[in-house]
Amino acid sequence: ERITQTVEITKHVVDIEEKGVKLRLTIVDTPGFGDAVNNTECWKPVADYIDQQFEQYFRDESGLNRKNIQDNRVHCCIYFISPFGHGLRPLDVEFMRALHQRVNIVPVLAKADTLTPAEVERMKNKIREEIDHYGIRIYQFPDCDSDEDEEFKLQDQALK
Repeated sequence: ERITQTVEITKHVVDIEEKGVKLRLTIVDTPGFGDAVNNTECWKPVADYIDQQFEQYFRDESGLNRKNIQDNRVHCCIYFISPFGHGLRPLDVEFMRALHQRVNIVPVLAKADTLTPAEVERMKNKIREEIDHYGIRIYQFPDCDSDEDEEFKLQDQALK
């Protein structure tokens, strides 16, 4: 029996409080993404979800009662890239090209601890080249302030 393509969207809400600052973090997971034999447009449910959340926020902002609006928009997509292979898969390229106009994409090399430091560096460079080649816009960390200490500046540069 043929298994149908299913991309679920599951939400996990976590309330975080640190130093008196309260933050509600919603993590949206997409189990089943890319698991089918034919992954044609499997990114569509994710894109539709992002659009729905934006439209809901826009409707709430445009309404009369704007006191208790919840911001459920998707602000960032952490996209895990398989470390096995030779760079981006066609599915990775198609997904990121479809969503880079809608949301900040942060590509992450999954299971990087299974690779040697030289392999990680090669893979990262290959992925960066392909991202540039396909015209995919990914999130760029902002420059740190000039009045920051040297250690912070070095950490900022390492993250970039």
